[in-house]
Amino acid sequence: MTEQITTTPYDLIGQQAALQTLVERFYFFMDTMPEAAAIRAMHAADLSSARMKLFKFLSGWLGGPDLFVQEYGHPRLRQRHFPFAINTAARDQWMLCMNKALDEVSMDAQFRVNLTEALQHLATHMINQDE
Repeated sequence: MTEQITTTPYDLIGQQAALQTLVERFYFFMDTMPEAAAIRAMHAADLSSARMKLFKFLSGWLGGPDLFVQEYGHPRLRQRHFPFAINTAARDQWMLCMNKALDEVSMDAQFRVNLTEALQHLATHMINQDE
């Protein structure tokens, strides 16, 4: 009997260290790019809580340790984002920062394409305001 090894997106991105880099770079871009000013304004002055929550969410979402669920329960992302006016411009700013962060994390090119598409779909799902 052979043992089946399952590789998750969490493994493909490089597990905890790579995910921490991704989140740090994402918030660096959000905090410093004028093009992300509107999405940055939706966040607290201190980004440390947002960093930790995004890291924990992405860990479980990518198939790694389900840290967010363990601490906060079901993500209910849309519900948690209802207090914020998210339109396509905000989604695009979020994706701009995420794409720049993804470019700084070493990963397989096809995996990057798939992950970008999945994140785009997730970000689009957060839209709660008409233009």
